[in-house]
Amino acid sequence: MHTLLRADWRKAFVTAVMFAVSILFLLPFVWMLITSFKVEKDVFVYPIQWIPREWNAIENYKEVWFGDYPFYLYYWNSIKVSLLTTAISALVSALAAYGFSKIQFAAGKWLFLIVLFTYMIPGQAILIPQFILYRNIGLFDNHFGLIVLGSFSVLGTFMLRQFFMGVHQEFIESAKIDGGSHPRIFWSIALPLVKPAVATYAILRFIWTWNDYQNPLIFLRTDGLFTIPLAMQKFTSLSGEFYSLIMAAAVSAIFPLLIVFIIGQKSVIEGIALGGVKG
Repeated sequence: MHTLLRADWRKAFVTAVMFAVSILFLLPFVWMLITSFKVEKDVFVYPIQWIPREWNAIENYKEVWFGDYPFYLYYWNSIKVSLLTTAISALVSALAAYGFSKIQFAAGKWLFLIVLFTYMIPGQAILIPQFILYRNIGLFDNHFGLIVLGSFSVLGTFMLRQFFMGVHQEFIESAKIDGGSHPRIFWSIALPLVKPAVATYAILRFIWTWNDYQNPLIFLRTDGLFTIPLAMQKFTSLSGEFYSLIMAAAVSAIFPLLIVFIIGQKSVIEGIALGGVKG
């Protein structure tokens, strides 16, 4: 009885500590959100006004979304680039992972090692060759070039290969006996079995692409093509003295990431659980 009571108290203590830590982590976001609702003169009032005395939310967000530097345009750019990049990258990585894990061919292991070695090359080291190549083939200063840049991921191939290796080889052999080709086996058998892993990678790919600052900075020049990270930098430089507007822009920038995480957290958990089970 005493042991059970002690365990309950320990669990309650750990829960209370974790709750307090989570509140500390959330405070900056809460301050940012509340600041985006305030008039400028109340932003740095001390003590902090957690409930604004004067609300200016509609005006702040209206200025951010439809002002001189309209966020709706950059939202559309980021959504288009992020969704297309995520879809293509997930498909290409899944196909490559299936090929490296389930199709036996000469020099397959060596080819996979070569692919892994390319991941060790810092991205900054190939920026200049990429820039020259993209400018010469007409992919500079357009969204298609950005999509191509993010559509091929060594990390995605390696990550998904580990999950495809967990698919029982008996499933593949049985499908072959029944006359199934590798494309049919991939779509009908292997891919559904690792769907949580693919969804997890897709969520990570979307977040990486949405937050990418370097590639749009290098490969885009036209303001109308800017994505959210570039828009935030430009907006901050133009509105540096208006912190309520900057916070409204920051909230707008991270809101889609919160939505994606809330919707996809179940798939992330399933993907992690699937990674702990080997076939």
